[in-house]
Amino acid sequence: MSNLRSLDKLSEVQEFNNLIILHLPILRQQAMSLTRHKADAEDLVQSAITSAIAARTSFVVGTNFRAWMIRILRNRFLSNIRQRRFTVDLGDVPEGLLGRSGGQEGNLDIIELKRQMARLAPDHLLILNLISIEGLSYDEASERLGVAVGTLKCRVFRARAQLEAWMYGQEKSAGSAQSV
Repeated sequence: MSNLRSLDKLSEVQEFNNLIILHLPILRQQAMSLTRHKADAEDLVQSAITSAIAARTSFVVGTNFRAWMIRILRNRFLSNIRQRRFTVDLGDVPEGLLGRSGGQEGNLDIIELKRQMARLAPDHLLILNLISIEGLSYDEASERLGVAVGTLKCRVFRARAQLEAWMYGQEKSAGSAQSV
C-alpha cells in the first residue's frame, strides 16, 4: 500500500513539473513584460518556479495552473521591487533633510536685505523696486522713468551687485552704489 502511495506522489510531482515546463513560455513572456530586461526576466521566472515548487502542496488540482503561476510570478516581482527600495544610513543623510528650520534665519535675512536696500542710491532703489519687486519689464520701466533701457539694465545690475556684496560682508566703495 505504501508503494502505491509513493507512486501516486511521484506521479503528482511529475505531473506538476510537466505543467511548469508547459507554462515556461508564458511565464517568460509575462516576466519580460514586467521587467523589460531579459536577464531580470529569466531571474524572475527562476524565482517564481522555485516558489511554486516550494508551494506545490497549496496548488489545488483542477484549478487554473496558469493563473496560479502568473500570480506567483507577479508576487515575486513585487517582492523584488520592495527589496530594492533605496535606503540610506542616517549618518549619510544631509542635516538639512532631517529637520526643518524654525524660519528665524529667513526672517533675519529679509530684515538684513531691507536694511541694505535702504543704503542704495535712490535711483538704484527705485529701478530695483520696479524691475525686481513690481515685475515691470525693462521697456515698461524705461518708458515710465524716461531713461534708456541700457541705462536701466546697468543700474539694476549695479544695484544687485552692491546688495550682494553688502549681504556677504564684502564692502564696496560708496561710489559704486551711485547712479550711472
